[in-house]
Amino acid sequence: MLPGDPNILLSYVNMKLRDEYGSLSDLCASLDEDEAALTARLAAAGWRYDANRNQFVRG
Repeated sequence: MLPGDPNILLSYVNMKLRDEYGSLSDLCASLDEDEAALTARLAAAGWRYDANRNQFVRG
């Protein structure tokens, strides 16, 4: 289960992307999370996924 707070969620997801997963799709598949829903939750907090950097960035 992913954290509910957007700031903690951002930190958790970016750490996992940096340390364990080569893409957002890999992370979501492994954690059985909906990629579109996760992206929307972070977008609502002002973050977007940058595939080249493999992390969520401001924007």
